[in-house]
Amino acid sequence: MNRIKASELSAALFLILTGILCFISGRSFQTMHRPEPVFPSAGLTATHRLSDYFPPLKNTHGDTEVYIFRGTEEGGNLLVLGGTHPNEPAGLVSSVLLIENIRGKRGNVFIVPRANASGFTHSDPQEGNPQRFAVPTPSGPRLFRLGSRLTNPVDQWPDPAIYINPARQKLSGNEVRNLNRCYPGRADGFLTEKMAFGIMELIRRERIDIGIDLHESAPEYPVINAIVFHENSSELAALALLELQAEGFDIRLEASPVNLHGLSHREWGDHAGIKAILLETPNASHGRLKGKPSSSLIVDGKDKFYAKASRLGWLFVPYGEEGIPLALRVARHLAALKALLGGLAELEPEKAVEVEGMPPPAEVQKKGLGAFLHPPQKSG
Repeated sequence: MNRIKASELSAALFLILTGILCFISGRSFQTMHRPEPVFPSAGLTATHRLSDYFPPLKNTHGDTEVYIFRGTEEGGNLLVLGGTHPNEPAGLVSSVLLIENIRGKRGNVFIVPRANASGFTHSDPQEGNPQRFAVPTPSGPRLFRLGSRLTNPVDQWPDPAIYINPARQKLSGNEVRNLNRCYPGRADGFLTEKMAFGIMELIRRERIDIGIDLHESAPEYPVINAIVFHENSSELAALALLELQAEGFDIRLEASPVNLHGLSHREWGDHAGIKAILLETPNASHGRLKGKPSSSLIVDGKDKFYAKASRLGWLFVPYGEEGIPLALRVARHLAALKALLGGLAELEPEKAVEVEGMPPPAEVQKKGLGAFLHPPQKSG
């Protein structure tokens, strides 16, 4: 009898402990639904939502902010997308850096820092990634979420066995939740397709001239440190390449495959006729050869396993013991953006876009990201 009572007590304690752990982890996971604050510069002229361009997104986790900086002079219209894949942090941080620093001078700039807002509300299963990473600033760490490549399955489920996207490309089923496989979108489709459709509506309604989609990829991935361009942007990409190489950035050009559909650098050009560019930087935390996932791996970019893989010749970019820090990856994005805008002004002066206050890439590398980010919000 005593043995039975002891077993019942052990079972009860185990259930209570399990409940406590579930409660704590559940509360922690729920915080992923709280967007990190963004502190726009005084140059901000308007903030819209993607649902302003496509109302069916309203009150869904696919809706997201669009920050608008209008210049005082006539010019072109630029769209910058970060967070297409929320597990590629340089795109988000580059977008936030722009939002918190720039002022429009000529033309208009539209920035969507969290293109797949749903993807920021969860993390990739079985990867052990941190929910957030901390960027040091003079006033303390600034926290950003590290999400998933895909839309949250809570928002869109189940995945089909085979996904045929709006451009009729056959893909594996889970790509139905990959925003960068869902262009040009469907007005009556899955949530991720509606996000893509909303972005296309933004492009059409705001008469965007050039769209730049900010990404990262693993150092072992062949399309890395690259400008991926639609064929209508080949001359622009070549001019940007020359400028970046002159500034000491190792960069390559990759033409958008004409038979690979659903991606921004293909469908923006095909369906909206804009100059479509995708930028890739190397991110060890995104790869398969990394050690323990951590905030420091994301921010500092140091990983002994990638350093060894580089020595063995397994990577497509040099990767030393110093790593490839987030500040360098963001600086690369900013330098490429600057070079592309310079090339656009040379090729099509009437579509030129000029901004003031963009953090100089060299200064971002020297001083760090925190020197150009708003101080973290204090609680209480």
